Amino acid sequence: MRLVLAAVVAALPVCAQTGSLDFLNHNRPVVDAHNCYPYEGRWADRIDRALSAGFPVAIEQDVAWYVDPKTGKGRVVVHHGAEPTLRDYFFERVRRIVEKALAENDRARWPLIVLHFDFKSNARPLLEAVWNLLGEYQDWITTAVKTADPHKLAPFDPKPLLAITEDSDAQEQVFYKRLPVGARLRLFGSAHTKAVPAKPRARHEHLLATLPPEELLASPATDYRRWWNNSWHVVEEGGQRQAGDWTPADDRRLRALVDHAHRLGYWIRFYTLDGFTPAEDRGWDGQYNFGSRAAVELRWKAALDAGVNFIATDQYEDLAQYARNRVLPRP
Repeated sequence: MRLVLAAVVAALPVCAQTGSLDFLNHNRPVVDAHNCYPYEGRWADRIDRALSAGFPVAIEQDVAWYVDPKTGKGRVVVHHGAEPTLRDYFFERVRRIVEKALAENDRARWPLIVLHFDFKSNARPLLEAVWNLLGEYQDWITTAVKTADPHKLAPFDPKPLLAITEDSDAQEQVFYKRLPVGARLRLFGSAHTKAVPAKPRARHEHLLATLPPEELLASPATDYRRWWNNSWHVVEEGGQRQAGDWTPADDRRLRALVDHAHRLGYWIRFYTLDGFTPAEDRGWDGQYNFGSRAAVELRWKAALDAGVNFIATDQYEDLAQYARNRVLPRP
């Protein structure tokens, strides 16, 4: 079965799917600012830290729907509380950057910022509100035309911002399927990957690193679904917390996943590559921690060398500086 599936994938036409990959930083890696928002009244500097890391940069925003109990009106907020709003925390924060970029009109550098939505709910009011908010800022946002054939990828109309979201079918319905052919897509979803059963999740996640890339991802990119989002469990068994020494076999596995994604026309993201001590912790999630700077630098180097498009980390400035200090191979 694996040989048959591999043959089918190899036979798929790739020119149409891969033509748009260079749009993002010439298909070179981008620092991806994981969980780039405040919570519990702390870490409000995360977006400033991400923007200071240099461009292009990806910025992840968890978004939720908050209904004011006094007015009954809802609004899109970042993370899980009543504030800040997505409009104030992200869009108005980057206004000067975007307006300066539009005035300079250096399109070869666009997009400067990739806005990555992690929806904490697929409630229709939230999806509709985000769609409408993107419409208010559409002059800032990279779009593409909805084609009659979803497997025919329309070229991007470049702008300083590019908005992406994840693999939810409910989101695809609102952001893509309900639109007429010829309408402008304001954001782009991720690919469906092999499902991991909820229980026993840990055992199945442990097996992900043993599956051939073509079993994890079989379908080529579409006009809407243009990137592939992955936990590190598909690279090293057990993920960050159980990772041992970085080996040549691990490196080959990472490169095989990246090459497979690119052949099918997808950008590829891995989350989240951290390496910090307890004293260095700035509200980061321990499940993504390799435990030391030396351990994570081995993975950063491998991801950069392999051409991972979005390298997610909580250590934005450190990864950016590490990447600047290296000469990257040509993709």
